[in-house]
Amino acid sequence: MAIMIVLSAVANRIKLPYPILLVLAGIGIGYLPGIPLITLNPEVIFLLFLPPLLYDASFNISFKELKSNWPTVSSLAISLVFLTTTAIAVVGYYLIPGMNWPLAFALGAILSPPDAVAATNVTKGLGLSHRTLTILEGESLVNDASGLTAYRFAVAAVSGAGFTLWKAYGQFLIVLIGGCAVGLVFGRVLVYFLRRIYGNSLIAISAMALAPFVAYLLAEEVHVSGVLAVVVLGITLSFYTRKLFPSSVKTQNKSFWDVIIFLLNGLVFILIGLEFPQVVNRIDHEMILPLIGYSFLISFIMLIIRILWIFGHNNNLKKSIARRNGFPEHRRFRFYVDEKIDWRDALIIGWSGMRGIVSLASALALPLTLDDGSEFPERNTLIFVSVVVVLITLVVQGLSLPLLVRILKEGRQHPPVTVEE
Repeated sequence: MAIMIVLSAVANRIKLPYPILLVLAGIGIGYLPGIPLITLNPEVIFLLFLPPLLYDASFNISFKELKSNWPTVSSLAISLVFLTTTAIAVVGYYLIPGMNWPLAFALGAILSPPDAVAATNVTKGLGLSHRTLTILEGESLVNDASGLTAYRFAVAAVSGAGFTLWKAYGQFLIVLIGGCAVGLVFGRVLVYFLRRIYGNSLIAISAMALAPFVAYLLAEEVHVSGVLAVVVLGITLSFYTRKLFPSSVKTQNKSFWDVIIFLLNGLVFILIGLEFPQVVNRIDHEMILPLIGYSFLISFIMLIIRILWIFGHNNNLKKSIARRNGFPEHRRFRFYVDEKIDWRDALIIGWSGMRGIVSLASALALPLTLDDGSEFPERNTLIFVSVVVVLITLVVQGLSLPLLVRILKEGRQHPPVTVEE
């Protein structure tokens, strides 16, 4: 963590997105002689990292703005995630040796959700519109839930659990509704408790710090989505935040969470770098270059699908707005309350589909063994491809995104001049 803090300061000084520097530095440190082997317990990865990160994002997002942009957010976070998962699964199944369909879908589920933390960190200070940031953060909040749910089903299928389509849909609904219910119920209980200790900053902030872990464990204990439970908990608490805390407690709570999220984000990136050399050593060295090539192909396919999807959705949104204006009495058209997305913002949203902490945590959380005690098949291959894809998206899209934003902003500031006769 000390190394991570120093490297983050260096990244800030040289204007480089810190996730890129942390992963590369972790890989470099991992190859130094005498460095002890870092092996993370897969059972602990999700519990330590995901609940606080998802909780912080859901607590700070504006529910009103999320609702007004829901057509775009849901399209990117649900439909696009499952489409991307399927596309990656097809590529993995037909190109990567040793892949069966459950493993290929596990890879797709790991890589399908983009990371808003990486995107907003890269674009910090570039003057993105508030709506663009809301869409990116809202997408990340919901797509983590959809991607991780698909990930759970894929890993269960690899482990030998029976998989049929109609049962999967039924289980998905149970996991979805159950996770939301746990988050909502626990959130209301916590709201009741916080009202009773109004003004006690020490107890309030401590309760808020513990809440995402409790909600996650409660949901997982009853076999529903802990991820959704945490997300709903954060949104529920944010809805009551004005009634729960004095302004001084809100300021202390925000400062506390800013530090926690910074440490957890940086720690994941550097830990994956430290563990990566071990993964490389366990892979047939003749397969490293082909796997890197497949990773570039997957990254390219993900980017193209995302850009085409956002422009296609924008076109559908324009048609829906036109129908709403033509039939204002129809309720279903009132859902589209916002105007269409500017093509420049659409391109920025499309280019911002970098993968990050959720993909890394999901890859690290792959089980070491199956239910029968045998080794989890192709685990190192899945981690290797996941890390390389995350690096490609962070480096290629992350370094080019600020330039793209500046070019588009200049184009907006200097509209074409028309000459009149």
